[in-house]
Amino acid sequence: MPELQLLRPDHAPALLAFERENRAYFAASIPDRGDDYFARFDERHRALLAEQQAGDCYFHVLVGAGGDVLGRVNLVDVADGAADLGYRIAERAAGRGLATWAVREMCGLALGRYGLTVLRAATDLDNAAPRAVLSRAGFTVTGETELSGRPGLTYALGLGADGPGVGG
Repeated sequence: MPELQLLRPDHAPALLAFERENRAYFAASIPDRGDDYFARFDERHRALLAEQQAGDCYFHVLVGAGGDVLGRVNLVDVADGAADLGYRIAERAAGRGLATWAVREMCGLALGRYGLTVLRAATDLDNAAPRAVLSRAGFTVTGETELSGRPGLTYALGLGADGPGVGG
């Protein structure tokens, strides 16, 4: 089984390869990161590590047996016991339950390692797979939103004694 690892400096080459290999796949359902993201990847990676060190975000990579990155699962805007969850899974790893497993793992880390009590997420209405993953992980719809000009839904999951628990 892959391992969810906290982002480190040495993940940069495999993470860049993951983003390049999956760029078109991701851009089919979410806004493209743009050429500048790839041109300034090393600078961006260092900035993410600084945010993580400050405790503002927790970035994770889903690492396969060979050390290749199969996905990303992140907690951003960490404050007051809550954070926003975001994730992306490689095209070659999609459709095998890996996203649901990784999101559930992150829920456990959010509670046990980071002391969070609420996770939020959002996805657009056109993207059924993330909606299914969030539902299987125990998230519930909390409202409507707009994501890059497209209609979407917001979700939340309470962690621990005050919520439905991890993994739902």
